[in-house]
Amino acid sequence: MPDGPPAVPGEPSAVPDGPSAVPGAAAVAAARARARRRRLRRAVPPPRASGPGTPPQSDQRFEFANTVLGAGSLVGGLMFYAGVMHSSAYYAYFHIRASVLGFGFPQMIIYSLRLVTLPVLVCLALLALAPRLPELLVSLRVPSRVTLRVRRAGRAVARQHALFVAAGVALMLLWQRIQPYGWAAPLLVATGLVLGQSGPANPVRPARGLWRRGLPVAAAALFLVWVVALVAGQLGTKDARAAAAHLVRRSAVVVLSTERLSLTGPGLVTETLPGMHYRYRYTGLRLILERDRRYYTLPVGWHARTDPTYVIEDDDTILVQIMPGTQPRDEAGAQ
Repeated sequence: MPDGPPAVPGEPSAVPDGPSAVPGAAAVAAARARARRRRLRRAVPPPRASGPGTPPQSDQRFEFANTVLGAGSLVGGLMFYAGVMHSSAYYAYFHIRASVLGFGFPQMIIYSLRLVTLPVLVCLALLALAPRLPELLVSLRVPSRVTLRVRRAGRAVARQHALFVAAGVALMLLWQRIQPYGWAAPLLVATGLVLGQSGPANPVRPARGLWRRGLPVAAAALFLVWVVALVAGQLGTKDARAAAAHLVRRSAVVVLSTERLSLTGPGLVTETLPGMHYRYRYTGLRLILERDRRYYTLPVGWHARTDPTYVIEDDDTILVQIMPGTQPRDEAGAQ
């Protein structure tokens, strides 16, 4: 027979007094303490989470500096390479090897600025804006249906990245027929390879690893370098032809020599000055470049296919005078 009155349903049982009740109460208190600590840990934000006013952590600063340094090195390398290709094509038109001129890094950067034209700047701005175009449309409060169409169009273009590569390869096979627009072939290949690394082009399996990401990116970089070389070379040749077409406007070079020089050419005039220290006077030359006391000159009636370029070295037997070239009438009248 059980001692005491029976328990009433719906009412809590009385906790018996005595040593046997202590372990159960301690376990309940410990469980409550652990639950309280877990709630506190969930409420406290992670230490690395930074708000709008929180200064960036050291690893974020290092990553930012590394990104800026890498981008700057890439741009500087491309500009140097563009300057080398431009100067090589420019002076090659005048039968001069740019490698013997001893240009340094600053001169190459200056030559590369010839590529910084309005069409190039517009294309670079569009390329930088294209990945953020949907966000820009949202910030401009463009209707959502338009933004959705832009997103779908971008994904559709990314999925057709193989067509860009195929079109570029096809244009390479027609290389002679697409000149002077040969730069379009490697540009299409590089565009296709870059689009192939995007998320829409790999919806199931992201592009990772050496074969699926490293090699395509490296190949795209090589094709981009090829594009820069082609464009810089074409601009260099174009600038050289423009300089040759207006050769009379360049600085005139008068050469005085104690001995007769083998200078002949269309438009070049030789005079003899009796009783003078410099007995021979040569006029009708135009200056292309002065470098290390060497004057690279052309006669006024110079032709690229038939006439040479004269290199005159200034020494004790030669006196070189630099004079203004022939100016157009409107400029001469304004002065």
